[in-house]
Amino acid sequence: MTHDSTPRRYTERYAVPWWFWPVGLVIGVLLAALFDGPLSTFPAWPAYVVVLALTAGGLWWAGRIRLTVTADELLVDDARLPRAVVADVRELTAADKRRLLGVDAHPLAFVVQRPWIAGAVRVELADPDDPTPYWILSSRHPDRLVAALRATADQPA
Repeated sequence: MTHDSTPRRYTERYAVPWWFWPVGLVIGVLLAALFDGPLSTFPAWPAYVVVLALTAGGLWWAGRIRLTVTADELLVDDARLPRAVVADVRELTAADKRRLLGVDAHPLAFVVQRPWIAGAVRVELADPDDPTPYWILSSRHPDRLVAALRATADQPA
């Protein structure tokens, strides 16, 4: 997370969909109920507390990553990409995303993909010192992310 005063041009959090919470908590209750059988000699409430806390923590953890575009860089979680090394950026179609995450995946590509987010963007790099050829990033609004990255590329450094 950035704490500087650089204005943000685009920001997005990879939060899980709202319906993951009730489904996850129901699954957590069912898992905790396994400890509350007729032959159990222990009280059941600790299992519910622990399992539901772990479920809530897991759901929060899965959606904690934030993507931010500033005038100077692209930040994804703790990864930073200076805008000077961004050669090209484009929105991916569903077929392109599937192909680039599957059979045509580059082993050195930087990928932050969330299955509950349909859109994606490919950021081509032009840094001779970095072996990473491109970044693939999930985005709920890939058109806005592309526009923000292109707007920063059009500005003088």
